[in-house]
Amino acid sequence: MTGRLATGTTRPTPSHRRRRPRRSGDGERGGATLLAVALAGVLILFGAAFGVVAAMIVAHRTAQAAADLAALAGAAAVVEADPCGRAGLDVTVTVVVEGPRWLGQSADFDAQARAGPVR
Repeated sequence: MTGRLATGTTRPTPSHRRRRPRRSGDGERGGATLLAVALAGVLILFGAAFGVVAAMIVAHRTAQAAADLAALAGAAAVVEADPCGRAGLDVTVTVVVEGPRWLGQSADFDAQARAGPVR
């Protein structure tokens, strides 16, 4: 009576053994690592873009400040040269500042300023 039970049914052999039920998430091992790496890449990209935008703003503000100061200095020189104010000249200055260079992109920023008598 090998292989048969008393009732006439066959005994399960090792190939018929029941498989262990799969735990949920067994096929997703390492998914959190992939997500973390992807999010880190996105954060680095946004950080770099934010840095470039901030550098562009700083370059533009630097150009505007340089133009304002140069126009005021020019107007002061005109007043010094002609204390009577007969010249009545306006001083207009244009300043160009190099912007940030990122991924082969280049942008130069210009600013204009005027100084002279009130119109």
